[in-house]
Amino acid sequence: MSIERLPLLVVGGFLGAGKTTLINHWLTETGKPPLRLAVLVNDFGAINIDVASIASRGGDVIALTNGCVCCSIGDDLAGALMRVLDADVAVDAIVVEASGVSDPWRIAQIALAEPQLALAGVVVLVDASVAAQQSRDPLLADTLVRQLKSADLVVLNKTDLADDDSATRMARNWVQAHAPYTPCIAPSAPVVSLAELLEDRPGLPRRTTSGAGSAPGEPTHIHATEFESWSIRPKHAFDMEALRKRLTRMPAGMLRLKGFVRSDKGVVGWELQFAGRHLSLRKAPFLDDDGVGVVAVGLRGQLPRAVLESLFSSIDAQR
Repeated sequence: MSIERLPLLVVGGFLGAGKTTLINHWLTETGKPPLRLAVLVNDFGAINIDVASIASRGGDVIALTNGCVCCSIGDDLAGALMRVLDADVAVDAIVVEASGVSDPWRIAQIALAEPQLALAGVVVLVDASVAAQQSRDPLLADTLVRQLKSADLVVLNKTDLADDDSATRMARNWVQAHAPYTPCIAPSAPVVSLAELLEDRPGLPRRTTSGAGSAPGEPTHIHATEFESWSIRPKHAFDMEALRKRLTRMPAGMLRLKGFVRSDKGVVGWELQFAGRHLSLRKAPFLDDDGVGVVAVGLRGQLPRAVLESLFSSIDAQR
């Protein structure tokens, strides 16, 4: 019985922050192999899809020749998600673009509640060129702060359009003031690679593949300059309540944690999902030796390796 879940990534940010531009890039991003995406958007018109790239079109769904699917959300996000999950189309992940004035966390909660989905995180884009100005507007401030507090990762976008370095610095200070424990990056590349954000990447322990993943404690460096990962295959069982408490006290610097561990109460396995500050623990129906493993991803140089080693390598550290 497979317990692999489809990753769902939420992209939020205020109007004009660059969400649609980023998603347009992801739809054409190449990889080895390229990712097949289901992208849920409010407006097809904003998505830059070449006519030659459309394999078929029906109602509110567009299928692309690269295996990606675009689905219009309309007024029913849950319905759009169900259409994707029920469709006979194999995708690697779902990306949802939140509207510019909405709270992305409302969408993320759907992923936590739906058994077929796993929350890959909430990415919030901030327009560095106007963030300081917008944050002083009393009509916008509450919405902007609410979006920040929903984020597992904040991306300072459009730094090249800022008048000077001080605008970017003020934007970063504003982010840190309202979301001090949330990682914030200003990527050197024009866009952030989707493969670097999703949980399913080289080095990830897989239940269905013998020997996958890195050796215990071995760092796995992914191809982004901003991120790095760490993985381990714990050989002992865990007190799940103690593990839950320790995970909720993780220091800043870890973006994602995913894996499967054994409980010390019987032979039950547990699936761990930790996105930003949000933790989900679910019982796994079956867990063999090849299925045990945990991988963590964080900003390069900020991943709390010593804490992770203490947490997962020693059974005494669980108490």
